[in-house]
Amino acid sequence: MPLLRTLLACSLMLTLGCQTQAPPAGGGGGESGGEETITAGDTDTKRILIDGSSTVEPLSAAMAQVFGETHSEFDTPSVKISGTGGGFQKFGRGEIDISDASRPIKEGEAAACAEAGIEPVELKVAIDGLSVVVNKDNDWCTALTVAQLKAIWSAGSEIKKWSDINPDWPAEEIQLFGPDAKSGTHDYFKEVILDKDAEFRADFSPNSDDNVLVTGIAGEKFALGFFGFTYLVENQDRIKAVAISATDKAEDAVVPTPETIESGAYTPLARPLFIYVTKQGLQRADIAAFCDFYLSDEGQEVVRLKKFIGLNAEQLAASREALAAAKDNE
Repeated sequence: MPLLRTLLACSLMLTLGCQTQAPPAGGGGGESGGEETITAGDTDTKRILIDGSSTVEPLSAAMAQVFGETHSEFDTPSVKISGTGGGFQKFGRGEIDISDASRPIKEGEAAACAEAGIEPVELKVAIDGLSVVVNKDNDWCTALTVAQLKAIWSAGSEIKKWSDINPDWPAEEIQLFGPDAKSGTHDYFKEVILDKDAEFRADFSPNSDDNVLVTGIAGEKFALGFFGFTYLVENQDRIKAVAISATDKAEDAVVPTPETIESGAYTPLARPLFIYVTKQGLQRADIAAFCDFYLSDEGQEVVRLKKFIGLNAEQLAASREALAAAKDNE
């Protein structure tokens, strides 16, 4: 199958960082300036502008490259990172065509869209497992409970050293790395691990770029952090996953894998990923075609090649129906 071979080749190029058309996957900011000014939503625009979640960025970058190679009538979309919250801010101002998101749009973000006359369309595109990770040389912390994660990350936490979690662990300060407040991963972790109204502790190293978090954890033996599953898979020579238990028993802990994420065994950190497009934007042939490709069988193959979890038949049908309905009600 020529297309499948193309997808495989693109996946290898993305992994090696040898992209020629799309911006670097997970590259921390996507494309540099210097190109012609493009206004999102303009029907004369020849390039789709995508921004938002650092978790979704590797997937959208891969989709963009394959779309550009298989749809020569359209330019390859531009993909950048500003975090889910940052992406929704740009989306609500009409600065981008598609917003990558690792959480659903918030009420205030939807209100900003409505005020600007923008009608967002939510499309679920993949499943992710938010992964808790440590340095590859960490040989003591193989599992944590949800209660322990809450105690570690909550504001006012008295946990400073690994030995504060378990007296048998090193009496060394934990170096914490995590997504910043603009990140949907930050919001999701807060919702399912911390109390909903709780705040994160302030003494951790935040960043909207998961590659920066990976580098930080890989460089600190006593580090602990969290981000999307694909960044774990792509950096297993530098970092490793901590199994997570939803109960108080460490022996119930589950490691994130495609199988445990898809089955729901990896709870509560399995989560859906989204792209948001506007009804107005779907009037453009390139945006409509790109969204169709994202939700096509070939697009779901890209999802799997990039180490995300594909949608099941029911989820995929629901996303396709949402896209079709948005097109019909333009």
